[in-house]
Amino acid sequence: MSTLAATTHATSARLSPLSDLFRREPLFAGAAMVFAALMVPTAFALLIEQRTYQGINVWIKPLKFLFSFAVYLATLAWFADWLPRGTTKTLWYRAYAGFVVFAIAAEIVWVGGAAALGTGSHYNTAVRGLYPLMGFFAVVLTSATLAYGVLIWRDASSRLDPVFRLSVWISLILTFGLTLIAATSLSSSSQSPHVIGNSVAVAGGLPIMAWSRSGGDFRVAHFFATHAMHVIPAVGFVASLLLPRTLGRAAVILASVAYTAFVGFTYIHALQGKPFMMFGL
Repeated sequence: MSTLAATTHATSARLSPLSDLFRREPLFAGAAMVFAALMVPTAFALLIEQRTYQGINVWIKPLKFLFSFAVYLATLAWFADWLPRGTTKTLWYRAYAGFVVFAIAAEIVWVGGAAALGTGSHYNTAVRGLYPLMGFFAVVLTSATLAYGVLIWRDASSRLDPVFRLSVWISLILTFGLTLIAATSLSSSSQSPHVIGNSVAVAGGLPIMAWSRSGGDFRVAHFFATHAMHVIPAVGFVASLLLPRTLGRAAVILASVAYTAFVGFTYIHALQGKPFMMFGL
């Protein structure tokens, strides 16, 4: 396996993982830490709060959003070291990265504000006027994976192992495409008789993940779509270590097709109003 770069490994070896994260992309790393820290008071509010919305504690959703965005930004911060040299120093990138963080913060404020008011942030007709704006912000924050994927793909001087690099840029582009499809369906599913929407106040509901066991739920497809950026690079990393380059590339492509098919399977199940059943959940 070729190394990412001797200088990168030498620098990383002297830094803790957290310090290395800030070295790679300080804005995304800092925002991830802020959202992670906000989970503490949110979890405390969850413990003491008695109010519910559609059968679930009002602070469950903000807590899940904070966790998800912290992981998302931390992942992007780590991947930033694999962008073309100098990218993160450019003006356009700094402006774009700032807009991505702003969009995420707006989503958190929206969801957290609704929780504080004891109402829903999604499918709430009282705030329907915010849908276009929040939808735009959702596309902006998700587009970071597309931007990263294209930049890594087009970097002819990349320091990454070719097999691993293939898995990274494919996974990032897939994350954007699959998430956009699932999120678009999710945003319009409140009119579907098969989708529970924002409620788990139904027989068979699964409160931890808020997934339906008694009907279709686009959040399942959305969940797996957003984690393409984690699963496929993991396959690529192992393949780059254990397989010759040609077989490694084939393994990455096969894994990408299989993962896309799996997300498609959960998406079609939701369209059909069928429950998601996996590992006995």
